[in-house]
This record gives sequence, structure tokens and C-alpha cells, in this order.
Amino acid sequence: MFCDVRWFIYALVSNGALSAEDAMAIYNSIEGEVSLELYAQAVLEQLAGGCDEQDASALLEQIQEVVNYAAAQGATGENPPMEFPEPDAPDAPVAPAAPAAPVRAAAPRQGFPPPRRSGAVPPPRRGSSAVPKKSSSAPAAAAVDEDEEPVRKKGGKREGLVMDSVRVFSEVEIDYSVINGYEDLPSLSDTAYLDDSELEYRMIYLLSCLRHLGCSDLHISAGSPPFVRRQLQIERIDSYVLTAEDAEKLNMCLLSPERAEFFRKEQDTSFSLEVGSNRFRVCMMFQKDGISGSYRLVPDHICQLEELGFMERDANTIRKLLDFNNGLILVTGPIGAGKTTTLAAMVDVVNERRSDHVITVEEPIEILQMSKNCAITLREIGKHTISYHSALKAALREDPDIIVVGEMHDLETIENAITAAETGHLVIGTLHTGDAANTLNRLLDVFPPSQQAQIRAMTAGSLRGIICQKQIPNGMGGIELVYEIMINSQAVANLISEGKTFQLKATMAIGSRLGMFTMDQLIMDKFNAGLITYETALSHMGDSETIAQMERQHAIEEAQKLNPAKK
Repeated sequence: MFCDVRWFIYALVSNGALSAEDAMAIYNSIEGEVSLELYAQAVLEQLAGGCDEQDASALLEQIQEVVNYAAAQGATGENPPMEFPEPDAPDAPVAPAAPAAPVRAAAPRQGFPPPRRSGAVPPPRRGSSAVPKKSSSAPAAAAVDEDEEPVRKKGGKREGLVMDSVRVFSEVEIDYSVINGYEDLPSLSDTAYLDDSELEYRMIYLLSCLRHLGCSDLHISAGSPPFVRRQLQIERIDSYVLTAEDAEKLNMCLLSPERAEFFRKEQDTSFSLEVGSNRFRVCMMFQKDGISGSYRLVPDHICQLEELGFMERDANTIRKLLDFNNGLILVTGPIGAGKTTTLAAMVDVVNERRSDHVITVEEPIEILQMSKNCAITLREIGKHTISYHSALKAALREDPDIIVVGEMHDLETIENAITAAETGHLVIGTLHTGDAANTLNRLLDVFPPSQQAQIRAMTAGSLRGIICQKQIPNGMGGIELVYEIMINSQAVANLISEGKTFQLKATMAIGSRLGMFTMDQLIMDKFNAGLITYETALSHMGDSETIAQMERQHAIEEAQKLNPAKK
């Protein structure tokens, strides 16, 4: 019997959830090698029999606490202070497990020691070289699987347990003073010769170093050299072209067996990776040449709106939008525009200024929000709920004040969001659109023609504002956030109701008193503030009138530089 399974049984028996006889009966009922994950699933199914949904959810959380505790205790190699009978022989008849009373949500079990995640297995220490040679017998970074939850098919059928929607690893010790460029990173050309623990260490080391170098994404793709995105530009970190076998080993080494099985079946997966205090969003897929993995480096703290690049006046406008008790606020922009960090900053504003119940729905959870003045409930697609639209439906029965939707991309989700906004909730969501007018067209065009008039009227009445953003190079070696803000004034509401969204840009351009402006106007303001260069500003403008105004202003400034006396 594995050490972590012994600790799991010990915790259950000590707290009265199962008798020792029942625990061993469940153990003997499992065929083959009994891992902690398999045993925990069997116990959960045994205890959850006859439970309603609320009790089953509470039981799931309690079982997960015991799993975390057992995994950490098992990593120490010490056995629990309890006598264990020898398991039945494989050909012995299996004794039926006696039914056990379910653990009720109103009376959670107490006394489980907290899991010892850090320190249970010490991280490997660096030597004098950039990448220390790690022997095959050296312990890998300690991994803990969090938040056990059923994986569901599209129809919602329970199929099994994925233990690791968030995978947690101990942070490795790195001397960042010797990591000054990509040449100081380990090469991936020896991937075929490394075992799983060495590959795991290599990936954690690489991700940590790339964060230090200011990269935002790492791509490990079959048939391509490993590359990163830094300052919005794609850069290779190695000339070695990864084979299909290399890409599979590097991407799969951070997956648990359950997650790996799920990925091979579904051919796509997304989850969060936690290394010490650092978090990463991982998306993996199969493609023509093999497996590709994208690793997004999530900010290590919740940024203020000004810290993200919003000018002070505009940050105040956004904060005013968040004072509403109901309605719909949209944060839009292309992929990589920083919508997730903006959404997190907005939730943090609410968390500081209000005392409400906030439910967020994401895929996966990227930036953790802790309850301050608000009660924050974080839910994840595929782990805590089946889909965005089902989560929105359920949220309306959970007494929320504010609902945050990570992505609104289908008719049901958009319809439920608008309905929630109309029924007294503040809904904050995101869309992948380039400007305010296209945002409304995208919002409305998913509905059939017979519903268009009704949805236009509902949107005109519930919409509070739209923040459309993107990131551009500033021309000085960095990046700058540019955006436009539309406030739902009476004029804007009329244009939405009448289907005249093509006139919104002109209304925004003259709506500065309400805090509205277009993307071009903001770019000009940032140029005047010295945040972006003239060439960069000009290349990202689209309105001919604003471009002409900027060219005249620039010509005057250049003439004044040549003849300062005429200033």
C-alpha cells in the first residue's frame, strides 16, 4: 500500500468518516495498483451515495482537503501511527463495503492537519553552472493536485475525476544574476535523454527564468524551435527544432495521469500551473506535427488600473462604472490585449470599495482574488461548472450582486448575461472585438433576426459601458496600453435601439464630458504625454481627421524646435 494512501485512510478513520474495516473494504474492491487518486474517487463515490447536490459539493471539498494532506504527508516517506491489515489477496472474494453516512455540509469534519505543501520535498539546489545537473535519483519539485472535481462530457455526464485543474509545484532555487539573456537558458536539444523528473525540473526552471527576462508567453510546439513573446514580438530562444517526441515529453511532463488521459481524449486542454508564488495559464492542443503547448505568464499580483496603463482620468471613469448596482460592462480587445488583468483590476476595485457577493467564471482561473470587503466566489469551466451559460444560470440562484464572465462567445451566454444585467445584477464580461461599434454588432448579431429588435432594446437599457483595449509597441523599447471608452448615454442608447451602431464613433468623439473618447483620441493624448513616439502613434491611427490634426501639431512642434525664438 502506498504511503499517501495510508495517510488518507488514517485521516478518514481518525476523523470518523469511515471505520478501518470499511476503509480496507473499499481498498480491496479496487482492481490493480491502488493510487491515492483512485482510492479517493472510490471513497467519494461511497460516501456521496444518496447525497443531494449541496451535500455532495461540501463532501467533495472535504475529501480534497484530505487528499492534499495525505499527498504532502506521503511525500515525507513516514508512515502514519496506525496499524494496517494486509490487503486481501487478488483472488480473494471482495467484501462489500458497509454503507457510510454522508458527511453533511452543515457539519464539516474538523481536525485535518493542513497540507505541508512547501518543504515536504526540498527543491533541487543550483550548482555553479546556469543549469545544475540533476541526477535521475534527485527528487522532483513537489507536486500537489488541487480541487478534485468530476470531468463532464458535453452532455454533462460525470466521467471521472481530474485532480489537478491547478497543479502546484515547489519553487526551484535559481541564481537570476547569471540569467541575462536566452543564451543563459538550458537548451532543449537533450530532451530525449531526460527522464520525467528531469523534464519537470527543466520546464519549471525555464518558465521561472522567462518571467525574469520579461517574457509573456512560452510556446513549445512540435516542428518548431521553442519561442517566446516579449514586448509583443516573437523571439526564438533556441535554434533546435523540437521533434514530435520532444514536444510531447516537454508538454506532458507537467500533467498528472488523469489530466494526460483527458487531454489525449479531448485533444485540447487548459489548466493553471502554480510554481511557488508564480502562476501560468497552460493551453495544449494537437496539431499536424504533434503537440503544441502555450504557457501564459500570469502577473504575480493584482495590478491597479493606472499600473496597467490607464490614464488617471480614465481609471476614475471605470471606477464610476463599477459603482452601478446593475447593468452590463464589457471589456473587449484581441487576444493578448490584457483583458484578464484589466478584469482582475476591476474586481479588485469592487473588492475594496463595496460589500457584495461576487461570482467569477473563468476558463481556467488565472489571477486569484481573495475576499476583502466582498465575498469572492471563483468558479472554473470544466471543474466547477460545465459551461459559461450554465454557470450564469446557476449564479442567479446563488444570491450574487456582481457576476464576472471570463468570455462571452455564444448566444446562450450573451443572452443570460443580458438577462442577469436586467434583473438587478452588475455583469462584467469580455469579448474579442476591436472597437465599441464592433462589440455591439458582435453582441447583437449572434441572435436570430426575429429577436434583434428585442435584444437591441434590452442592450440599450442594460449596457453601462464598454472598454476596448489593445497593446502596442511604444517605439521606445516597451509596450503601451491603448483603449477607448464608451459610456451608455441617452444618445448612445438611442443609436443602439435604432440599430445605428455605425454612428457610435462620432458620438464617442464628442462625449469627453461623460468620459468617452475614441482609440485615436487616446493615442494622441498618450503621444502628447510622451508615452509613445510620433511614428508609433501615426501607424496605429485610423481616423483621417485625427491623423491630420496630429500631423499639423507635430509639424508645429518640429518648426518650434528649429526656431525656439518663435515659441
